[in-house]
Amino acid sequence: MTGPLALVGGGEFSEGCTFDAELLAAVGATEVTLLATGWAYENPQKSVTAAREWFAKLGATVREVPVYSRTDALDADNISAVANAKFLYLTGVSPMHIRSVLKDTPTYDAILSSWRGGAALVGSGAGADVLCDPMVDTRGGAFTVGLGLLPGVAVIARSDEWSPDKVRRTIDLASAGVVLLELPTCTAVIDDIGTGGWRVAGKGNVIVHRDGKLSDVSALPEAVG
Repeated sequence: MTGPLALVGGGEFSEGCTFDAELLAAVGATEVTLLATGWAYENPQKSVTAAREWFAKLGATVREVPVYSRTDALDADNISAVANAKFLYLTGVSPMHIRSVLKDTPTYDAILSSWRGGAALVGSGAGADVLCDPMVDTRGGAFTVGLGLLPGVAVIARSDEWSPDKVRRTIDLASAGVVLLELPTCTAVIDDIGTGGWRVAGKGNVIVHRDGKLSDVSALPEAVG
């Protein structure tokens, strides 16, 4: 059985992210395996430090797996660390970079294998965006190809930091049948183990669009892995 899957709008490792404690408890993890891949060009150690401070409050340690390039994604030690993880956290601000680093690599295969084996998988910010397909190109709000864990789903991460015009443009560009989430910071949609459905957690509200109409998280399909 797959583990919990969470898409977070960003603002991770901060007050309001109450779901992190819930997810740790759900899988019995005391260590978080962090891939700050999407922060590669934005001082990733700042995110690593924030994660360590945040999860220390929750009784867990953080193991950074330094996957910042394609070469890193082929490294045997990095692959092994991911393959043995019980709680995986993928984060950053560049979904395009995460995709270019992870697509068709043993590290991404290991992420999927761990999740299929019961590990929690959390994607935050660009990490949430890239797990979907289509993926929102944050530079302009249009769509491109993601990693495809959630086909037919797209995420506007950090939607509370977007202008209304940019959000509207992305909504208007969405293809028929795509479930598009406005996902603000410190807010998650979570598919828990064995519940057969999604829920909203954290401090914000999630707005769901499909075919130009408002919907809700029940429109979200299951992940395919």
